[in-house]
Amino acid sequence: MARNRKIGAIVSAVALSLGALIAPVASFADDRDDLVKQKEEAEQEIESLRSSLEGVDTDLQDTYIKLQETKQQVSQAETDLDNAKSELAESQRAQEAVAAQLEAAQGELQSIRDQIDQDNQKLEEAQSNLGEIARAQYRGENVPSTLDLLFGSKSTEDFQNAYAAAQAITRTEDSTLAKIEQIAAQNRTREARQADVEQKISDLKDQADDLVEKNKQLTAAAQTKRNKLVSLQSTYQKQSKALESKKADFEESIQAAQKEASATQAQIDQIDAENAKKAAAAAKAQAAAQANTGSTQTNTGTTSSSYWLKPVVAAPFYVTSAWGYRIYPFTGTTSFHAGVDISSACGAPQYAPADGVIAKVIPAAGNSTHGNQIYINLGTVNGSSWVVVTNHLSAFNVSVGQSVKQGDIIGWTGATGKVTGCHVHMEVWKDGVNINPETLPGFTRSN
Repeated sequence: MARNRKIGAIVSAVALSLGALIAPVASFADDRDDLVKQKEEAEQEIESLRSSLEGVDTDLQDTYIKLQETKQQVSQAETDLDNAKSELAESQRAQEAVAAQLEAAQGELQSIRDQIDQDNQKLEEAQSNLGEIARAQYRGENVPSTLDLLFGSKSTEDFQNAYAAAQAITRTEDSTLAKIEQIAAQNRTREARQADVEQKISDLKDQADDLVEKNKQLTAAAQTKRNKLVSLQSTYQKQSKALESKKADFEESIQAAQKEASATQAQIDQIDAENAKKAAAAAKAQAAAQANTGSTQTNTGTTSSSYWLKPVVAAPFYVTSAWGYRIYPFTGTTSFHAGVDISSACGAPQYAPADGVIAKVIPAAGNSTHGNQIYINLGTVNGSSWVVVTNHLSAFNVSVGQSVKQGDIIGWTGATGKVTGCHVHMEVWKDGVNINPETLPGFTRSN
C-alpha cells in the first residue's frame, strides 16, 4: 500500500511537471502568433500610409513615414515596458510569498526544537526517577510480595497500608516507563517533522536566491525598456518638429501633383479626339462602302466578351490604395486618386490589358509624380473610347506607335516617380472620364 502511494505521488509529480512545461509552450506559441499579427498589422498600416502619400515628394514621404514608424515603436515600447513592469511585480510578489513561507517555516522549526528540548528534559526526569527505582531494587529494597506483606503485618491495617504502598510503587514504575515511551515516540515524530521542515527551508532559500537573481535581471530589463522608450519619445518629438517645418513643402508638392493630374486629363482628351476622328473616318468609309454594295450592315466596334479588358497584373490582386478621394494624413488635404494601386514586386512584368496601340511612353525624368508612364490606346470599343495608363514602371518594353496584343509584356513594375515602394498604379479612362477599374469584370482583389 505504501509502495502504491509512493508510485502515485511520483506519477502526480511527473504530470504536474509536464503540465508546467506544456503550458508555457502553448503560451509562447500564442504570444508569438500575437506578435506576428501585430507586426503584419503595423506593416500594412505603413504600406497604406505610403500609398496615401503617393504624389508627394519622396523626401517628405520618408519624413512622414519615419515619424509614423517611430510612433509605432513608441507604442510598442510602452507595451513592452508595461509588460516588463508586470512581470517584475509578479516576480516580486512571488519573492514576498517565498519570504513569508520561509519565515513561517523557520518559526515552525524553532517551535519543534523547543518542544524537543522540553520533552528531552521530561525524558531526563522520568529516566532519573526510573533510575532511582532501579537503584532501590539493586540495594534490596524490592517491593515485597503479597505473602510477605500478609505474614509480616501485625494487623489488617498494617497489611492494607503496606499493600497500598507497594501498589503505588509499582504504578509509579509502570507510569514512568509509559511516559518514557510516549516522550520517545513524540520526539521521533517531531524529529521527522524537523527534517522535513529543514528540507523545506533549504528549498525555500534556494527559491528566494533564484528570485533575487531573477528580479535583478527583470529590473535591468525594465530599465533598458524604459531607456528605449525615453529615447524613442525624444526621437518622435524631433521628427514631429521637423515634419511641421515642412508643412508648406507638403502643400506645394500636393499642388504639383494636382497639376500633373490635369495634364493627364489633357493627354486623355487628345487621345479621345484622335479616336473620335478615326471612328468618324471609319464610319464614313463604311457608309461609302455600303452605298456601293447596297449593304445595310454596320460595324459598331463592339466585342462579344465582357472580359475584354484585363488588369496589367494577374487577378486577384492585393490593393494597397483604392480608386477615389483620399486625405493626405499630414495636411488633411483631399486629393483624388485616379487609379488603383496594386501590390507588385519590383521587376514583375506588366501586360497589355487588351489589344491596342502605345500612345505615349513618358520617361520618369521630368514626369516627377508618375515616373515611367505608359498610355495604351485601346481604341473605340462598344462605342466608347478607352485608354489605360500605368505608372511607376522600372523599365519599358514598348515604344510609341507600337501595336500590342492582350498579354504582351509592356514593361516591369518599379518605384519611379514620387513613390517610396514598388507597385502598380493603373488608371482606366472611358470617353475621357476616369473610372474605377475595380468596377470592371475580372478586376478582383484578394483583400
